Amino acid sequence: MHFFLLCCVFLWAMLPQSDMHTAVPATVLDCCEGDILLLLDSSGSVALYEFSHLLRFTADLLRPFSLGRGHVKVGLLQVGTSAKLVFDLNAHDSQESLQKALQHVRHLQGDTNTVAALKVAQRLLAETEESLPQILLWLTDGAQPGSVVEPMTELKERGVSVLIVSTVHGNYQVLQRAVTPPLESHLYSVDIDNIDIITEELRNAIIKILRTERLHVVHLTSHSAVLQWRPILTADRGYYELWYNSMLNTDPETRRTISGNSSRVELTNLQPDTTYTASLRPQSNQTLFDTLSVTFTTLPEVLSPAVVSVSDSSPHQIRVSWGPLQPARVQRYTVEYGAIPSGQVRTVTFHSQKNSTLLTGLDQGTQYLVTVSALHVDGKERAMSVRACTQEAAPPALADLQLTPVQPQEVQVAWKAHQEGLKGYWLKWERKNSKAPFVSSVYLSPSSHSMRLTHLSPGSQVCVSPVYSSGLGDGLCCTALHTGYI
Repeated sequence: MHFFLLCCVFLWAMLPQSDMHTAVPATVLDCCEGDILLLLDSSGSVALYEFSHLLRFTADLLRPFSLGRGHVKVGLLQVGTSAKLVFDLNAHDSQESLQKALQHVRHLQGDTNTVAALKVAQRLLAETEESLPQILLWLTDGAQPGSVVEPMTELKERGVSVLIVSTVHGNYQVLQRAVTPPLESHLYSVDIDNIDIITEELRNAIIKILRTERLHVVHLTSHSAVLQWRPILTADRGYYELWYNSMLNTDPETRRTISGNSSRVELTNLQPDTTYTASLRPQSNQTLFDTLSVTFTTLPEVLSPAVVSVSDSSPHQIRVSWGPLQPARVQRYTVEYGAIPSGQVRTVTFHSQKNSTLLTGLDQGTQYLVTVSALHVDGKERAMSVRACTQEAAPPALADLQLTPVQPQEVQVAWKAHQEGLKGYWLKWERKNSKAPFVSSVYLSPSSHSMRLTHLSPGSQVCVSPVYSSGLGDGLCCTALHTGYI
């Protein structure tokens, strides 16, 4: 009979994936958040029969949990002559992925070096988020556990809960010192053939550790707060009782009843820059739940406009933007702008949902003072001012450029330009010497309109650029293709 059972288990472990039972039932435990690191004894003292049963037991134990970020994360570390990390805590975010990975775990055999595996476990658990609960679940035959009490104690001092499942020939004295109290729900010594009888009890112990009965503030403003919690009830299993008030005790306590299928609520009409306490109690006829509490401070009062910015500047216009938009609290916005120091002030008015405008008809290269003010529904008025400069207009380009051949290697250059603000011209050309062409340049007065150039290289370029008080205008270039006869 024992031979038959051994063969059956061996076949289950060696079957290809397509022949194995891979159906994963719908997840039912969306109750928990934290880390479970499995420490699986895969040494030679654990028979293949026992090893296969431990794997199947682990798969069934974890099957109902929601996995991934914000839920339960599972890692697997095997104990053998050396530690083997099969997958880390971030490897699986679905039951299908986890169950397939467990099906492919193979027996290491070798020595039972649990102490070396615990060093790896300490490092893995230290790298995760410390605020979340952590569990080390040690699955072992308990034979020759080694000096595990000290590393287990270090884990427990860091807040890790150590749970142990051992087959009946384990060293109970060592195990009870290694486990996290209470022993009756965290330490199990069971015959491998009957290991399934502890599945539900061990799972409940894990749930008790990982159940995230916490109240979170997920969004906060100066007048509101959104609270969120992991679902504990359902619509037909009870309701939530919520109450909150400020720490100043100037306002009466507010109480609300919330449906059992809810997992978040928004608190409104709060005072800015004020500390509040909120409590949530799940009410059910079936189970007694703890009250969840949180303390938070609303943001300071923000009156629009709190920010005024300038963009899209050009010679005759600028865009002004402001915020934040507060249409429920603002009646209208007014924008006033005028050139500094004594320009005419112009005013435009906008509705409460407008947060930008394009100011046009401005003078180029001029500094303006722009003031945005908001009239609030309570009669308060807030204003903010910024300085903004329009850009200088681009200097005019050269109007015309002509090259006329005169003598061999000589041309007459003539040009035209806009005269307003003109300061002069830059003239550049290529000259020929005995070695190689080189570039010559000359600055000319604004009254100059032509010049004869000599010793030009064949095919050389001649360029003229106008110079204005506001900068260098775009020039024109011509190529001296024929410079008389060469």
